[in-house]
Amino acid sequence: MVDDRARTEPTRAAASAPAAEGATVAGARPAVASARRPDHDELRIRGERLDAEDPLAGYRNRFVITDPDTVYLDGNSLGRLPVSTRDRLREVIDVEWGTELIRGWSRWIELGRRTGDVIAGLIGAEHGEVTLSDSTSVNLYKLAAAALDARPGRRAVLTDDDNFPTDQYLLQGLAEAGDLDLRVLHSDPDRGVRADDVGAALDADVALVCLSHVAYRSGAVADLAGITMAAHEAGALVLWDLSHSAGSVPVGLSEAGVDLATGCTYKHLNGGPGAPAFLYVRRDLQPVLRQPIWGWFGQADQFDMAGRYQPADGIDRFLVGTPPVLSGYAALEGARLSAEAGIEAIAAKARALTGYLIELADARLAPLGFRLASPREDAARGAHVTLYHPQAWQICQALIQERVIPDFRTPDRLRLGVAPLYTSFGELYVAVSRLRDIVAAGRHEAFPTQRSRVT
Repeated sequence: MVDDRARTEPTRAAASAPAAEGATVAGARPAVASARRPDHDELRIRGERLDAEDPLAGYRNRFVITDPDTVYLDGNSLGRLPVSTRDRLREVIDVEWGTELIRGWSRWIELGRRTGDVIAGLIGAEHGEVTLSDSTSVNLYKLAAAALDARPGRRAVLTDDDNFPTDQYLLQGLAEAGDLDLRVLHSDPDRGVRADDVGAALDADVALVCLSHVAYRSGAVADLAGITMAAHEAGALVLWDLSHSAGSVPVGLSEAGVDLATGCTYKHLNGGPGAPAFLYVRRDLQPVLRQPIWGWFGQADQFDMAGRYQPADGIDRFLVGTPPVLSGYAALEGARLSAEAGIEAIAAKARALTGYLIELADARLAPLGFRLASPREDAARGAHVTLYHPQAWQICQALIQERVIPDFRTPDRLRLGVAPLYTSFGELYVAVSRLRDIVAAGRHEAFPTQRSRVT
C-alpha cells in the first residue's frame, strides 16, 4: 500500500520535476522508446494499477509484517518470516521435540530429502536429485572436490572475478591444495559473466567450471544452458551457485543437463537466518562422484555402526552430519510457499517489479548522480536492481534510518532487492520517493563514510 507521504510529493521533488523529465539512469538505454518519460503522478498511478492487477498480491498477507510503513528491499539477503513457518516451528518445538523427544527422528531423518524434492521443482530438477545439507560454502567445497576427483589429469578450474567471494575463496583453497591452475575470467560487474568469454577460456585441461547463475552484485543472469553446453563440449563438469536464483528466476537444471549446483535457502526461499543450504547432483553422476567429507549421514546403513565407510545410494551420499531440524523445517515451509505460488509467476512479477523500479530510477534518481548497475533487459536480470552512486554507503545508512531497508555492496553500489511474494509496486514508489528526498536534501552526508562490519 502506498502511504500518504508517497501520495503527496515533497516540495523539493516537485520543484525539480522538470529536470527529471525525459531522463534515464546514466549509461542505461530506455526500456521503451518514447518521446518523453512519464511524470511522477503517472508512475504512482501505474504502481497502484499494477498492485491491483497482481495475481500474487495475496501472498503478502502470509508473511509476518509488523511495520507496514517500512519498505523492505533486502529479501535477496534475508527473506521475511512466513506465518506458516512461525506456526510450524511452534508445533515442532512443543509437540515433536517437546513430547516425542528422541522418537522425533523417525520423521526428522527424511527432512533433507523432503525439502530437497520441493526445491527441485523450483530449480527444474527431478525428485531425488536435491537435498538439504550443510551451508552453501560447505556444499560448494564438497561438490567442487568431487568434480575435480572425477576429472583426473585435468589441472584447471575456471571461475570469474565477480563470483561471490566465498566461491572464489573455496576454489583458491582447492587449487592451492591440489596444485591446480585457477583461471579467473574478468566479468563486467554490471552485465555479469558472458558465455563467449567462458567458451574462449575452455580447453582440454579444464576440469571444472564454477559460476553463479545470478550475479550477487548486479543481478545479471548468466547463460546457464549455453555455458553448461560449452563446458560439456570441452569435457569439463559445471557447478552452479544458485543462491540468488532459487525462488526468483527459472533455472532449468535438468533441461540444461547441469552436473552440480548448490544454493542457500534464506534469501528468496525465506528459510530464515542461517537456514541450511541445498545441493543438486544430476542422477547419473550420483553413483560415480566421491565427495570428500565422509560422515555418518552419508553412510549406506548408518545405524549398522560399521567401522568402514560405504557411501549411501543416491543423493544421500552427499550428506555429512546430523542435520539442523528446526531450521530445516523453516527451509521446508519457505520452499513450500514458493512452490505453491509457482516459479513462473514469481519470475514474471520479479521482472515487472524490477522493470518498474528501473523506470522510477530513470525518472527520479538519474539527475542526482545515480546510474543503473544492472542489466536493463528483463531476461538478463534477476530479482534485484543495483544502482551506482559514489556515496552509496552513506545513502544506504540514511535510507535505513528513514525506513527503507536496502543493502550496500562494495565499492559504491546500492542494492534494491524485490521479493515477489511480498513486495508491492507501491512500496517501490515510496522507496524511490524517500531515496530521492534524502539525496536531494543532502541528508546522507551526515552519515559516516567508514563502513560497518555488516553492510
